[in-house]
Amino acid sequence: MTMRLNELSPVEGARSERKRVGRGIGSGLGKTAGRGHKGSFARSGKGKIKAGFEGGQMPMYMRLPKIGFRSKLKDNVAQVFLYQLEGLEAGEIDFAKLREAKLVPAKAKQAKIVKQGEITKAFTLKGLLATAGAKAAIEAAGGKFADAE
Repeated sequence: MTMRLNELSPVEGARSERKRVGRGIGSGLGKTAGRGHKGSFARSGKGKIKAGFEGGQMPMYMRLPKIGFRSKLKDNVAQVFLYQLEGLEAGEIDFAKLREAKLVPAKAKQAKIVKQGEITKAFTLKGLLATAGAKAAIEAAGGKFADAE
């Protein structure tokens, strides 16, 4: 037996007629058209509720306290540790040299030396920021800070 395209049909019960709502009381889906009485599911838009909406009650995100602060300037200043400087050769170091040595990310606009680790070489730092501890450690190792010109 061969099958022909004009003889194909879906399995019994696989397809059903669409509901014709709001077409009179006799259809069983008249008047409210199967949506019930009132409420968001009875309205147009079929109950699409915004995320975080709690039925008019004060939402959770507004009840909780606002805490913390994230500085947008923080990304502009890169931290460089003393032990990272130790890997560079002694002499004059500026922002360009730090970027060249890949100690400073591309989006940073300034660098700050932070005391973490030890330093033995004498560096002359030009146009760089430093913490008080880092300044003391660099000067103790025979280094100095030259003012940015």
